[in-house]
Amino acid sequence: MQNQKNNRQTGVDPASAYDVIMDAIVTQKLAPSQKVSENILTEMFDISRTTARNIMEQLTAQQFLVSVSPRITRVAPLTLLDVKQNFAMRKMLQPEIFAMAASQVDVDQVIRMNEETAHKAPVDDDEQALRLLKANKQFNVFMAQQVRYPLLIHWIRQLEDTTMRIYWLYVKLNRTLPYTWEHQRALVEAIRRDASDDIREQVHRILSSSEERLLDAIFMHDQMYMQDLKVPD
Repeated sequence: MQNQKNNRQTGVDPASAYDVIMDAIVTQKLAPSQKVSENILTEMFDISRTTARNIMEQLTAQQFLVSVSPRITRVAPLTLLDVKQNFAMRKMLQPEIFAMAASQVDVDQVIRMNEETAHKAPVDDDEQALRLLKANKQFNVFMAQQVRYPLLIHWIRQLEDTTMRIYWLYVKLNRTLPYTWEHQRALVEAIRRDASDDIREQVHRILSSSEERLLDAIFMHDQMYMQDLKVPD
């Protein structure tokens, strides 16, 4: 027992543990509104209590966990309001970010990163779905990094983590991504030409189309008419 405790304290570095727990929130292994604690995270992810405590503090500050009382912490709920606010914020920020970043980026790198977000066959595997969603996040964060404004990059990272939670619903319900390869390709072409107005238009089109598809998917499933948007059993 003592050896297991020692391994737990030294076996997983905090950075990796954070990513694993964030992945669990995105994929609803830690479901919206599920109770969490240092003990639960320690047992579930084989990490030390100190690491669990630090990650809980970080995720609470980022609003992916919420303190209901001094003794109870839960995974942040995921609601229709969260979906609408996430899209509203990204529609305000991302068209301008991409337009500003276009002149700074290596277009070949943009093409490569965009290709990693694309998948035309049905997405049936959870690992593959998570990989695609992470690639989409990395692409959007990369574009924000070109603007070189640290606070903005921080905002985009948090928005994109919430976006992964939202897009996970769509992938699980429809076995595909909410954005299309054609829209992404048109965006990359606009970036290649550094055509600011076209870039803004393409980003807005991607977000609007994704929002419409996602809301349609939610409204088509009676089991999701509840406070928390959970993937149906």
